[in-house]
Amino acid sequence: MVIKRELYMKRIRPFIGSDLIKVLTGLRRSGKSVMLELVQEELIDSGISETQFISINFESMSNAHLCNAQALHAEILKRVSTIKEKAYLFFDEIQEVDQWEKCINSFRVDLDCDIYITGSNAKLLSGELATYLAGRYVEFIIYPFSYGEFIQLFRSSFPDASLSDTFSEYLTVGGMPYLSNLKYASEPSRQYLQDIYNSVVLKDVVKRNNIRDVDLLERIIAYITANVGTTFSATRISKYLKSEGRTVSTETILNYIKACEDAFLFYRVKRQDLQGKKILTVNEKYYIADHGMREAVFGGNMRDINLILENIIYMELLRRGYDVTVGKINDKEVDFACEKRGQKLYVQVAYLLASEETINREFSSYDSIRDNFPKYVVTLDEFDMSRDGIKHRNVRDFLLEKEWG
Repeated sequence: MVIKRELYMKRIRPFIGSDLIKVLTGLRRSGKSVMLELVQEELIDSGISETQFISINFESMSNAHLCNAQALHAEILKRVSTIKEKAYLFFDEIQEVDQWEKCINSFRVDLDCDIYITGSNAKLLSGELATYLAGRYVEFIIYPFSYGEFIQLFRSSFPDASLSDTFSEYLTVGGMPYLSNLKYASEPSRQYLQDIYNSVVLKDVVKRNNIRDVDLLERIIAYITANVGTTFSATRISKYLKSEGRTVSTETILNYIKACEDAFLFYRVKRQDLQGKKILTVNEKYYIADHGMREAVFGGNMRDINLILENIIYMELLRRGYDVTVGKINDKEVDFACEKRGQKLYVQVAYLLASEETINREFSSYDSIRDNFPKYVVTLDEFDMSRDGIKHRNVRDFLLEKEWG
């Protein structure tokens, strides 16, 4: 069963057939290749013949000889010469091709074609060569499955699973698309997620950034992963490493973290003073792209369930196109202050509202926020405890709502 991933298709669809290069980026194995297939399906449905498609995956050894701009350019010109109408070019993991931007831009200028490329690095379009493509591309970030997408696939294997059961599974295994092929079996799923993690670290972080001290990198990743959703600074990581007998500069730590962000392994969330409207430069938060990888590699998702719920909500906010910061107002914090096209949304996440003290703490985070934008407290409670215009939602219900407001 293939999920149609309409959230992304409706963003890509307006650009199909245009001369802008469609760039799909995101974590390795998050479903970028399937998105290329979905675009191809859509083209076929609109009457385009498959004979007009040229599709190359640069991670396949059979295409290793095409991993430089000159070889790829010659090969595509040869293949396009046999296509009478517009050619549709699909290039998977384009970052494997040396000086790929020159080549892609040449196709854009010289051929009657529609170009789609994928890559697993955020720096794909930030290098010197990317000036060739400036203003000539549109980028779409592809994330692991949302809870809604996960349900569709999980229920294809377990049709009688309740929402509660599906969410328990999602908390553990996360949203990497291939898991459905393993029927979500515990050990194969764990091994697969560990392998993805190792692949991301080695191929997209170590190799791409020429990192020599892999042990140090792994310690930094372990620290961030254990502390997702917790505010901390590079200085604190430096002190932690010093306690383990490693003296490391904060600059090195920041460089290693940035390399992980560029590989879409972590997302950094800045803190914002909601009164002064300024971004604070200390103690940011980090979230992991897929919480299932965290469980497979480091464990502890159920022990840290409050942080994992935050992680899940944060990734859903990104999927839906929100710019997200941690909101600080006076001595209180709101987990997520979100903005999209001038509309704001506030989200406070907790495990359970188990006592009056907890209820007051979570709801009182909004005391000083005087605007009329939607404010949510999201927990695993089954009862609605909304009050004072602040909406309380069960996590599952919140994730499945089509619109928040």
